[in-house]
Amino acid sequence: MSATTPADVSPSLPGFDYLETIGSGGFSTVYLYEQRLPRRPVAVKALTGDGAITGDGVSGFDERALDRFRDEANLMARLSAHPNILSIYQAGIAEGGEPYLVMEYCAQPGYGARYRSESIAVPEVLAVGVQLAGAVETAHRAGILHRDIKPSNVLVTDFRRPVLADFGISGALGAIHHTDALSAPWAAPEVMNDDAVLRTSSDIYSLGATVYSLLAWRAPFEVPGGDNSFETLRSRAQTYPVAATGRPDAPQSLEAVLATAMATSPSARYTSALAFGRALQQVQHELGLPVTELEYSETSAERASFEDSRARTLPPTEPLAATVIPGAAAGFDGLIAAPPPAPATPPAPPPAAATPPPPATTTPPQAAPAPTAAYGAQPYTSPASAGPLESTVRRDTATHPVYTAPVKKKAVWPGIVIDVVLVVVTAGAAAFYLFGG
Repeated sequence: MSATTPADVSPSLPGFDYLETIGSGGFSTVYLYEQRLPRRPVAVKALTGDGAITGDGVSGFDERALDRFRDEANLMARLSAHPNILSIYQAGIAEGGEPYLVMEYCAQPGYGARYRSESIAVPEVLAVGVQLAGAVETAHRAGILHRDIKPSNVLVTDFRRPVLADFGISGALGAIHHTDALSAPWAAPEVMNDDAVLRTSSDIYSLGATVYSLLAWRAPFEVPGGDNSFETLRSRAQTYPVAATGRPDAPQSLEAVLATAMATSPSARYTSALAFGRALQQVQHELGLPVTELEYSETSAERASFEDSRARTLPPTEPLAATVIPGAAAGFDGLIAAPPPAPATPPAPPPAAATPPPPATTTPPQAAPAPTAAYGAQPYTSPASAGPLESTVRRDTATHPVYTAPVKKKAVWPGIVIDVVLVVVTAGAAAFYLFGG
């Protein structure tokens, strides 16, 4: 015998107090709780189904649903360090048998409600698209496909930062896809068929379709007031290219970026979410907007490649060791770049000149020109053959006239007069003291 778990009955969680029900979907219900320690509001996502626990106390949820729920908890824990992926705090089984996740609570209106009710400015849409591209790229590099990117899964934190949520139907790259769980208005055409192989291109399509919806107030192939059933949407997506958003303030370059991301053929789309984000950044630059940072995790191989590329941008010379020139003063001025090591065998002599050399002259050689800094390939003259050096630059030893200021002589008679007066005064005072006056 099994007991049901209605959406309006909140699970009992030790350390948490139920506040209200936020919303319910096909597989789960999301509640607002207050965590007691640390005290903060949190969102609790609990799995719903026809049986919470059986008579013997064993969870009565479908095993496939339980696996999917556990996968979501593990995947979000791996990815939630990204600033644009919803943070998960803990997971477990409630007292009533419901598996649950405790997640970051986003009180701001999400894009699932906003894109239907207001015109979202192009700069905001571009910034959101770039940030989501970084989140999706991070998930792909971890080998994870989201598979359900859509406006309602883009929440907004208290710091006005968009975060990607609901990895409940995510899958591994290369796995087999089934159409039992997808959102048709934003799904790629190829995933609307059973047994499609999961590829990053399908997430890129959904990411482009989400950005499209934020601009157009509707899904790409949705006809307001018309037939928008699964079969009809699949037929449109697999037959026709996506139309323009119709926004007069959306530049043609942005329309082209979205058309590429949502190309019918997966091979015609951007090769990665990173490439899609870079294209949106280019549109920002074109419009003179601040370029939003695209944050994604780097693999160790990419970091090594980056360091290698930095090294290859340096001048193509051998690393030069510093040495002290004999006779130079100690310190920084006595350091120069040492030449590269001499080759093992002497270089071949240059070919003979076509014309005879000029006759030797008997005039003494002219003074050598001022030296230039030697780097790598320039010929080097050892200090021994060049004579002693006082520093890294040779100084001219020729004598030069030295300016000497004229010496002005002072008169000496005032000093003599003062000395005589002092002697007379001193002698008078002595006589007065000795003989009594």
